[in-house]
Amino acid sequence: MKRSRRKLLIWAVAILIVVGMGFTVQKNFEFNREKDTNYALPADDAKTKNGIIVFCYHRILKNTPGVDISRVLSSNSQLHDFDVPADQFASQMTYLHKHHVKVISSAEMARMKASHQPIKGKYVVLTFDDIDRTMIDNALPTMKKYHLPFTVFIITGNTGRYREGTQLATWSEIKGAKRRAGDLMTLGLHTHDMHYLTKKFNPIFDQPKEYHRFTQDFATSKREMKQHMGVNADMFAYPYGSGPDRINRFLSRQHLTSGIATLNVGIVTDQTSMNQLPRMIINHESWPSIRTWLSK
Repeated sequence: MKRSRRKLLIWAVAILIVVGMGFTVQKNFEFNREKDTNYALPADDAKTKNGIIVFCYHRILKNTPGVDISRVLSSNSQLHDFDVPADQFASQMTYLHKHHVKVISSAEMARMKASHQPIKGKYVVLTFDDIDRTMIDNALPTMKKYHLPFTVFIITGNTGRYREGTQLATWSEIKGAKRRAGDLMTLGLHTHDMHYLTKKFNPIFDQPKEYHRFTQDFATSKREMKQHMGVNADMFAYPYGSGPDRINRFLSRQHLTSGIATLNVGIVTDQTSMNQLPRMIINHESWPSIRTWLSK
């Protein structure tokens, strides 16, 4: 087989694999979104004059021909809703920098809330779920360039694994990223090993019988973070958006002083509970509405 035909065959197989992944990955998120794919800032929130928008990113992909072709051919929700092209991410960070948007750390947000003083002005907090290699390779340099603080949520039992089409960072790579970022980078928890769904596509920790397992998993995640990174994490992000009341009450007693993050769409205001922090998934649909809010 000629070399050119072999390359063409490899590309074709790769594209078929990406397309085939679409059904499974899309199901992973349908349960929480209830097939509502509107990620834009709701009209009522858009009228809010003061508050904090917490950005949520997952993967930051390089602009390669393979990725571009996959976006065209695949309905995979990862590619369209949860993966951001590196050039778009850089453009978004440049926008924040050039327009003097106040990007604060999650700890600063917590201090503002704890002061019980009215939030005046508009702020942004940057967060990344899972922390895979693309975040370190393609997002970190831009955030360092503009000196932007950010929080990463680590699945402490999954580091280094390949899951949902991405290579999660190893502890060694996370340590390297922390050395490069310094105080800009804050570490948060994303469970130890309960970031998956049941056969019926429900979060495993939503099941009543899994409550005690979740409490043990949380303790393990804190211990692993301390062992590998030397820090006591004070913020938690729910996998798949949010959790049941019983687990939320448990987490509210765990000294998570920087808050419990969800994927509920909205803005953090004076009335927002630190145990139910909304975050905005940043993609082609949500960014225009967020940019408009920031510019008013």
